[in-house]
Amino acid sequence: MGFKTIDDVALAGKVVLTRVDINVPMEGGVVTDTTRIDKIVPTVEDIIARGGKVVLLAHLGRPKGKVVPEMSLKLVQPALEAALKRKVVFLERPSRAEIDALPQDSVVLVENTRFTPMEEANDPQMAQFLASLGDVFCNDAFSAAHRAHASTEGVARLLPSFAGRLMEEELRALDAALGNPARPLVAVVGGAKVSTKLDLLGNLIARVDHLVIGGGMANTFLAAQGIEVGKSLAERDMAETARTILTRARTAGCKIHLPIDVVVAREFKAHAPNETVPVGACPADAMILDAGPATVAELERIFAMCKTLIWNGPLGAFELEPFDAATVAAARSVAELTRAGKLVSVAGGGDTVAALNQAGVASSFTFISTAGGAFLEWMEGKELPGVAALQV
Repeated sequence: MGFKTIDDVALAGKVVLTRVDINVPMEGGVVTDTTRIDKIVPTVEDIIARGGKVVLLAHLGRPKGKVVPEMSLKLVQPALEAALKRKVVFLERPSRAEIDALPQDSVVLVENTRFTPMEEANDPQMAQFLASLGDVFCNDAFSAAHRAHASTEGVARLLPSFAGRLMEEELRALDAALGNPARPLVAVVGGAKVSTKLDLLGNLIARVDHLVIGGGMANTFLAAQGIEVGKSLAERDMAETARTILTRARTAGCKIHLPIDVVVAREFKAHAPNETVPVGACPADAMILDAGPATVAELERIFAMCKTLIWNGPLGAFELEPFDAATVAAARSVAELTRAGKLVSVAGGGDTVAALNQAGVASSFTFISTAGGAFLEWMEGKELPGVAALQV
């Protein structure tokens, strides 16, 4: 994966258009979680240290091409200034003359790029306008890289382009996990529905040595093999697809791992009365809500023999105690192996990040991607336009 970074480009005296993801949660016009803002600080600091002037391009929310005052990036300005420990100049309608008139170590924040339909349409006119504001382009928003928008892909085709620190970190981690991984390689895929992850499963079975399937998806695979799953969430109309995936995996030399014991309950609620049974013994009036301890022990054995792990999706109904047990135990096992230097572990996706935070192990994984859609499309083997535009 060839791409330029901040280290490869002369920035002294240049205006550096910098696409970032500061699409942060807001409440009452105030930022409630600054994680995404904090993550762009190294890129901004490095550009300024190298003599560049930073012009930040970003979106907030989904204004659908219209000006929505509650989605103005001006609301993010105070949190941005606090994180960067410097003044940030907000420009609603920027011009190159205004930007040039500012001191060289300035940070400029441009209004929400999605306040016009031209952004998501990747309109060449908007891309040209954005390019006119800078000398070089830095993309530090992997989470927006799966969309070919004017501020991600369009402008990258018009200016010398490179990856910011966060983008660089993400791309190197993903390459180590799926591009050129140390083997054996295991992927853990959970979540509710097989139908939403067909591309993902199809790509992974051709590229990984072990594929662990959990959550509601596992129920679909079990039912497809004639195993009783009672009232569990399962896509019974996907049975033939599931059987095809199992066959293709065998041909590709990928070993698929499904639960060997399960935790069942009659109600989908926290602390519902439950029992652990062998995988083929789910009562007709019960539902599978988690993998059992024997399954977790088997997963720990698999993890211990692998060198690289990718994780997307929980193993059970992790949002309800005690049906988070398998996800938490498996995550802690991965974290322990990672800390010991025995495993490279990369995880991503909203539910996955939440589950790993719940297990208290997020900081122990090699890399956690906060990019939901982009991470999933990368796992599916799709080309990400914003990344492709950076490649040399």
